[in-house]
Amino acid sequence: MMKRREDEKILDVNASMQGTMVFAEPVNLRISGKFQGSLNTKGTLLIGENADVNADVVGESIFIAGKVVGKIKATKLITMHPTADVYADIETPRLVMEEGAVFNGKCKMLHGKLSLGELSEYLAIEQNKIMEWVNAGRIPVQKEGDKLLFDSKEVETWINQKQ
Repeated sequence: MMKRREDEKILDVNASMQGTMVFAEPVNLRISGKFQGSLNTKGTLLIGENADVNADVVGESIFIAGKVVGKIKATKLITMHPTADVYADIETPRLVMEEGAVFNGKCKMLHGKLSLGELSEYLAIEQNKIMEWVNAGRIPVQKEGDKLLFDSKEVETWINQKQ
């Protein structure tokens, strides 16, 4: 499924948990047990074959091999492995579904131009923070009249360069 380097650190959660988990720094997280609530990660999230997740999940790269019910938002990629059983509304720029994966829900794939509000929701960052980046020239933006538009591919490239 996922290859890992020898020096790579993985936080493996094999327990029954409920609540909110937020990771401000990138982490390789594997959920192997039950989780209910809200999960916000940076880095790689693997939902293992025996996992049962009922949550709103936000992350960068999300690999699903178990059961997920809720909402899933990835800034880079969602991959559903053959054993995935997903009942969720998902939002991602890239989606991979391997043969055998089950998906029931809505899928929104971001492409093209995003408004300030859409980018804020997509990145899960407040609009005023994005405006700070715009005013400092730190994020690629296009102005059309009084509207700010963000090209999703340029933003993805910008995100990848920051890591």
